[in-house]
Amino acid sequence: MECAGKGSGTRCLGPARKRCGRCGAVSYCSASHQISHWKVHREECERLEQQMKNLDLLNDFPFTFSQESTVQISEKQESRCSFLRKRGIHQVGLWVCECRCGASVTSFGNSRLESDTWNLSNILCPCRGITFASGLPAFCWKDYYEWRRIPLQSPVSLLLHWPLTVYHAIQLAGLGSLTSEISKLRIHYLGPEKELLQLAVFGELHALFPGVFVQIELIGPAVPHHRFVLPLVSAEIVLLVSLYCCYVKYPFINRLFLLLLQTVKSFPLGLIFAFVRDGDKIDLHSYAHCIEQDCDCRYKNENTSCSIGHASSAVTLQLHRGYYHDRFLDISKDSLPHLVIAPNAGVAAYASWLPTIELIKEINVPAVFSDYCEEACNLAACCINAVTNQPPRLPIQLNPFRQPMVVEDSPLHLPCYSNCFLFAM
Repeated sequence: MECAGKGSGTRCLGPARKRCGRCGAVSYCSASHQISHWKVHREECERLEQQMKNLDLLNDFPFTFSQESTVQISEKQESRCSFLRKRGIHQVGLWVCECRCGASVTSFGNSRLESDTWNLSNILCPCRGITFASGLPAFCWKDYYEWRRIPLQSPVSLLLHWPLTVYHAIQLAGLGSLTSEISKLRIHYLGPEKELLQLAVFGELHALFPGVFVQIELIGPAVPHHRFVLPLVSAEIVLLVSLYCCYVKYPFINRLFLLLLQTVKSFPLGLIFAFVRDGDKIDLHSYAHCIEQDCDCRYKNENTSCSIGHASSAVTLQLHRGYYHDRFLDISKDSLPHLVIAPNAGVAAYASWLPTIELIKEINVPAVFSDYCEEACNLAACCINAVTNQPPRLPIQLNPFRQPMVVEDSPLHLPCYSNCFLFAM
């Protein structure tokens, strides 16, 4: 926990162990830092006090691992790494960026390491479509797991929060009934980062919007410039040759390829080592695969579950590098989106959001924003109000499909979760 008064003029005197006596949400290294920070903190103290009262609600999940992925990680009895390692999904495939030691979106020159595999048995993951007549699920993880017949010990919710938050945002925006009337659903998805390493999980939208062509435009500065596709079978050979060629003249490149080789070896057979770039179209023909080679999820769509530039499918992702306000005219030449969504937006933290907010107001399309905690949404709503002079179209509310694993080393004593709270303008 970092001192809330850090940077207030004097150096911190030690660990931040002195908590605010009123809200209990922030800590200080000393009484002097607490006093100097009061001018800032008093505006948020009452809000944080109310948010602390909802702590148990934030940690309330139906999974058998809920205590381990929330309280125990917050109290440092467990870590994200240890949680994933126990389940055999640490630093593999879709899970690679779910802990600190995994790859980031900007690793290896903005590359994307992609797998279409859950690295779980078919009992533990939704690798196939709905094979029974049933209505869509209610709005909570428990109902969704029952609907997809996934046991509550399965960790797939740690990744499914991306497509499920999109689904929930569509319902909140009042577009749920529209999906039964249209053949194509257009979504503009702003600021993707970690999602760029987990695109295969958006195949779950097949189950959520049957019979609807879902087109998602992913726009953000984290989308890479360049693309390179290499099957794992030949990846190690090419990397080893490159190591030999670059060893003497280019020691930096040598170190880079060593890192790449080490990373590639940690992934299961069948992985495609891919760099995607601005403008690439990714067709999700089916669901992310399970780890079992004889499962029919592989036979039905062998080698086609996630491909770049192939034939049209029910779920298509198009990548665009840059800010929304700069790319909007190129993306929306023919038609406006039905929904704009900005997961974990951080509106108050980045000035680049201001022209985007102005654009969204101008086109008058429902826009849903999420963030890691309620206070971040409060600050975001204030920023948006300052630009639009309008209150949120939908008030700040808890996302039932937030990621059920707490963010490590939160700046607050409140637990933070990916896609935790959301609101709409």
